[in-house]
Amino acid sequence: MAFLNQTERAFLRAVANLGYCNPFLPERIQCEREALGSDFREAEPIWSLRVADPESPHVNILKITAKVETLVKKLRERLAGGASAPEDDLVFYETGVLFLLYHRYNDRFHAAIANALDRRAGHKPFGFYTDFLRDWQHYLQIAGFTPPSQHQAPHLFACFFQIRRAFHHIFSYIIGGSMAAARLRAAVWQSIFTHDMRRYRDALYERMGDMTTLVTGPTGTGKELVARAIGLSRYVPFDSKTLTFVEDFTGAFHALNLSALPPTLIESELFGHRRGAFTGALQDRRGWLEICPRWGTVFLDEIGDLDGAIQVKLLRVLHTRTFQPVGDTTERHFHGKIIAATNRNLAEAMRQGALREDFYYRLCADLIATPSLRDQLRESPAVLRELILYIARRLAGPQAEALAEEVEACIVKHLGRNYPWPGNIRELEQCVRSVLIRKEYRPPEPRPVSPREDFERALNGGTLTADELLRRYCTLVYAQTGSYEETARRLQLDRRTVKTKIDPQLLARLRASG
Repeated sequence: MAFLNQTERAFLRAVANLGYCNPFLPERIQCEREALGSDFREAEPIWSLRVADPESPHVNILKITAKVETLVKKLRERLAGGASAPEDDLVFYETGVLFLLYHRYNDRFHAAIANALDRRAGHKPFGFYTDFLRDWQHYLQIAGFTPPSQHQAPHLFACFFQIRRAFHHIFSYIIGGSMAAARLRAAVWQSIFTHDMRRYRDALYERMGDMTTLVTGPTGTGKELVARAIGLSRYVPFDSKTLTFVEDFTGAFHALNLSALPPTLIESELFGHRRGAFTGALQDRRGWLEICPRWGTVFLDEIGDLDGAIQVKLLRVLHTRTFQPVGDTTERHFHGKIIAATNRNLAEAMRQGALREDFYYRLCADLIATPSLRDQLRESPAVLRELILYIARRLAGPQAEALAEEVEACIVKHLGRNYPWPGNIRELEQCVRSVLIRKEYRPPEPRPVSPREDFERALNGGTLTADELLRRYCTLVYAQTGSYEETARRLQLDRRTVKTKIDPQLLARLRASG
């Protein structure tokens, strides 16, 4: 008799696909449907604060977990009775066991996260590991049976805690029911675990700190929240003797805003310095790269503003994982992960020589782009109401619903539903605060676009005809030279052609703007 019959094998294959898929992509729904068949309950295609509660598993997951538990018990009895099984079937069995154990301890992992984030509660040992270990031994330490992955209980416990933390932080920090927000959540999950969670669990969990993550996007789109979600969700080993993790994940994220500091201070903050290295260096100081633990993260915001000399020093860190404090010749080793962010066009910065190409290519192995609020609303206009309510709950508590209605009414009346939100989520937060305090919101007057900026946008957008391009360019050069002859010489055109292409209105705007 085969260890698994055809129906059991198909079910466990579907469970494996579900267990290792990206939970923030619509593919999760298809995996649930394959596992449950006619028992599947239709659900929203994406997991977000709009459609689910992170503390309560989806009803389909509860059904699948119950079916897995029933099947795994039967299979364990077969193994304990001496049944033999091919390697593929044993992999399916182990996958079912891991799926069951994760969901069995899901609530306790979530409670541990809440406890760790509550500074008043203090840090407590993970006492429920003893229950986890007993279950792990019951299902995976059977006479004559060796789990295919051969991972020990402490590592699996650490992986489960990391998965639960990643889901918690991504779900809590990156809000909105649009597909743009869903794609961002999925991208962050992939940044943490890669696209192959089996490979991550088996080998990459110790190596992801070597991968630098670059977060790009407009100002106010939540780049630091993305960085925090990644940094607070890193793998941390579990010590089964002390029943604690080797590091506290809540204190392992260090953020540094590079645009707010002069180059000399950035260098000291990052690399540290020796006493007497410069005026004011009265004692030795350890920099963030030295303080950061192995499983920690240093977040460098506005990396596009970094001075060229410091780019060279940081490039060495990314390449060799070593650095020297200012005024010291002793090498130090950086053991953590670096996440960088910028709202600048880095391709343009490289063309202008402000950003080294070799530095950029060390940064961009893992690239995440945050969508603008305008992009989210274009895909899903209802997201605006969700975001307003989410912000209102933080500000007004039980009065959130009433405040959200006031804010939405104010936006519709004074800004219109098509307002582009140039300040993105950050501007929307200010709008909610302003309505809460003054019952109105007045966005700052937009800076008028100069003729040169307008020309550049049209070029980048590819919206100019050949004739329009020539007319605008001739006018731009003529505004600089003031001479038809010189303009014709520069553009290698006939003087009479240049004269016919000058746009008087554009020329007046160029001269007025200086």
